Amino acid sequence: MKNILIVSAASLALLAACNQGDSAGQNAGEAVNATQDAASGVVGQTSATTLGANTIDGFVTGLATGNMYELQSAEIAASKSTNADVKALAAMIEKDHTAAGEKLAAAVPTAAPNVALPTALDERRKGLIDNLNAATPGDFDKVYLTQQVAAHNETLTLLDGFDDNTDAPTLASLARELTPTVMAHRDRAQALLDAMN
Repeated sequence: MKNILIVSAASLALLAACNQGDSAGQNAGEAVNATQDAASGVVGQTSATTLGANTIDGFVTGLATGNMYELQSAEIAASKSTNADVKALAAMIEKDHTAAGEKLAAAVPTAAPNVALPTALDERRKGLIDNLNAATPGDFDKVYLTQQVAAHNETLTLLDGFDDNTDAPTLASLARELTPTVMAHRDRAQALLDAMN
């Protein structure tokens, strides 16, 4: 885990350095953003497996933070994408993740009364949002869809790891309920991404 964090920190440092240059720096910055997005997926999967699936706090925090990221990224896609299919996916994600967030917020007070729902994105997901905002119009859809596949894989890992938790049966039930929707989002994003390649 320490090595993954070091790689992520190095990616962030390289990103900052590349963003200070001219157009060659911009191209290098886009490559670094893609590397950062890919590393984020690995970090997210590991975190979902080790923390989220094993603790109530980790599950609630991971699910809530991932949900906030999904809503913010969908909003960006709605405004930046020119692809009707990508816009439709973003609208579906916004609708479904709004409902998921409401269900989580309703379940937490009784299922996990000592756990506070996060109110802001973590640094890793802030970096993903920054990369979406920085993506050029020609690259935006691919960046968004790549992030969506990774983010939904992370959420599926979290949900699958928690769906049989006996310490929080209400949250485990929610995990089972959300899994088909998250899988549908991931599969649609992957299909759209495959059609672009």
